[in-house]
Amino acid sequence: MPAIKIASDIYWVGAIDWNLRSCGSYNTPRGTTYNAYLIKDEKIALIDTVKGGFEAEMLEKIREIIDPAKIDYCISQHSEQDHSGALPELMKAATKAKVICTQAGKENLASHFGTDWDARAVKTGDRLTLGKKTLMFIEAKMLHWPDNMFTYAKEDKILFSNDAFGQHIATAQRFDDEVGHEAFEEFTKYFAVIVSVYSNMVQEKIKEIEEMALDIKMIAPAHGVIWKEPKRILGAYKKWSSGESERKVTIVFDTMWQSTAVMADEIARGIIHEGVPVRAFSLRSSDWTEIIREIIESRLILIGSPVLNMNLYPTVGGFLTFLKGIRPPNKKAAAFGSYGWSKGLAVKIINEELEKIGFKVLGGIDIKYIPFQKQREECFQFGRKIVKEIE
Repeated sequence: MPAIKIASDIYWVGAIDWNLRSCGSYNTPRGTTYNAYLIKDEKIALIDTVKGGFEAEMLEKIREIIDPAKIDYCISQHSEQDHSGALPELMKAATKAKVICTQAGKENLASHFGTDWDARAVKTGDRLTLGKKTLMFIEAKMLHWPDNMFTYAKEDKILFSNDAFGQHIATAQRFDDEVGHEAFEEFTKYFAVIVSVYSNMVQEKIKEIEEMALDIKMIAPAHGVIWKEPKRILGAYKKWSSGESERKVTIVFDTMWQSTAVMADEIARGIIHEGVPVRAFSLRSSDWTEIIREIIESRLILIGSPVLNMNLYPTVGGFLTFLKGIRPPNKKAAAFGSYGWSKGLAVKIINEELEKIGFKVLGGIDIKYIPFQKQREECFQFGRKIVKEIE
């Protein structure tokens, strides 16, 4: 597809990855885009590049607008290779270009590529005049690497945000109002899996941007669609990073002989009886990143496991490790499970892990072997009781 004009003399020249299905620990069923933006003025700047392997696609788009040799600045907002992978090929074509990045970015690019490119390190508040257009740089450390930064196009009121506010979705449309709810779903999941671990820093950065009184009419991230409603997107980040969530429950479990699955069903039935929305996920048949998206929007998390070899079921242990790396803030949690001769062990281990994550632990319930009617009723009542903790 061709380059797309997103504002006066500003063009999307990125690449679409229709077939990407995973990115690290992140499942990407809708693929992704690698967004690069060309700004044409008396001086010409390229903001970010694309993943290695997509260089030709990016350069073809750039050539529709200008000869790449005319590029004066390549602004590298983040050195991770889904953004910088095409930089070596770009620099071969843009022979006079100076690289603009943070000091950490300068060091990282040298580590990644062994380069001696002409690079200028910038910090928050530094400006670059292209002619009629002025760019201002804002460091965004740990959103989500130490080298991240934003670029604000003052006259066009566009915040180029790199990974922040992004989503993994492959689409020929460039704006959120052309795509619909799928973009916001992926936006939520992206925050949950990639950004939420840095929630304190998100809060600080949004406060800093608000104090700068920047007039932001558009947010252009490095993955996915461009947002035409910045207040909605900034508001969502403020809400999630503060731990604010819905009166909603997420149940996550695995099961060996269906006992823990029956418990999950009965607990969910008790929660529903109290009029509270709930979703239950079996770990072996569910996308873990989709589960995290639900957890971000829930106040209460319930984790269930049978005991296996005096420990948790492997998938439950793995998921708790995954969740520990994300550490969503301000959540309440409880455990449930089944056992044969190790009463209380699964609940004890799960709750210890939940405490390490930082959740407020509310106790738990376990049953021996098979949940008959009496035990099912106990699980049902447990669901009714536990959900009152999130009133």
